[in-house]
Formats: sequence, C-alpha cells, structure tokens
Amino acid sequence: MTAKYPDIWFLRHGQTEWNLARRIQGGLDSPLTDLGLAQARMQARLMVPIIPQVLAAGGGIYVSPLGRAQQTAALALPGVQWCDDPRLSEIDTGAWEGALKAGLPEGSSELDTYTSAPGGEGWEGLEARVAAFLSDLDAPAIIVAHGMLGQVLRGQVMGLSRTDLSHLSNGQGCVYALSGGSERRFDLARGI
Repeated sequence: MTAKYPDIWFLRHGQTEWNLARRIQGGLDSPLTDLGLAQARMQARLMVPIIPQVLAAGGGIYVSPLGRAQQTAALALPGVQWCDDPRLSEIDTGAWEGALKAGLPEGSSELDTYTSAPGGEGWEGLEARVAAFLSDLDAPAIIVAHGMLGQVLRGQVMGLSRTDLSHLSNGQGCVYALSGGSERRFDLARGI
C-alpha cells in the first residue's frame, strides 16, 4: 500500500564540485558550486508556502548530516530548525568513494553501480536504512538529502520495484512532492 506515508517534500542537495567532476561522493563531501548555491536558492523560493504548512500540521524537517545537504538546507530553508538524521546520509560506496565515475564498471543504472561498490553499504543496507526512516514518519515532512538515497526513498513511498525506482530522476534545484503514493516535481527552471 503506497498511501501509508504522510506527505513528503524531498530536496536533493545542489550541485557540488564532485558532481561537476563526475566523482563519487558517498559519505565524503565537497562544497556546492555556484550553480549548486543557485539551485538551493531556487528550492527556497519553492518552499516558501510549504514550510508553514508542514510546521502547522505538526510535521518535521529532516536533513542528512553531510555537508552538502546541510549547506543546501541552510539556503533552501532559511531560518528554520531541522533535525539531522544519519539515516538520510548518501549510500556508503566503500572503496569507490572519491573515485571518478568514468573508471568504474557500469551497472544497468547509476543506483546499481553505487550499490555494487566493494566494501560499500549495498542495496540491502540502503533499502533497510530508508525503510527504518520512513517507518518513523507520522506527520508531513521536508527532507534534504542525496540522489541515490532519494531514489530509494521516493521509490519506497510510491511502491516502485527496484528496477523502476532506479530510473527516477535525480534533479537538483527542484522539489519532489510525494503524496498518496504519487510524485510531482516542482521546478522554477522548468516553469513548475
């Protein structure tokens, strides 16, 4: 049943230096680029009407403890307090953290590649961590986190198979609104 979750607004962090260089970050970090900063500011404009709505409904705001998500949250949700939740960290990619994507074997999707990293968290670990986070949600939520984590979280909320969720978009500078088991993307650059 996909409607078992409260409404969720998911924001992926803005572009980072390592995103630009096509380098795997996983649990490592790099700062937002100028574009990444602009993307977080676009998210702020999209979130203006949503933040008071979520807070009035007794909802929460949850952010990955990694620097790129924290930097995005500070710009996208200015003046708002949030809870850091380590379950929202990006997938641990083990031996591949910091590696250029071009030098790695490719899976059928980017998520498949990340979950096959030697010494990494793997699919089962990531899926279980996301499920544990979602099971604790009992009110509307705003989440600022990461691309691979976001695909799994959004896919679980929508009841998608692993194959289908691995092909979800990973937009930066947008907001994914999840409600009743479906998703809608809000994006200033695309005219919402």
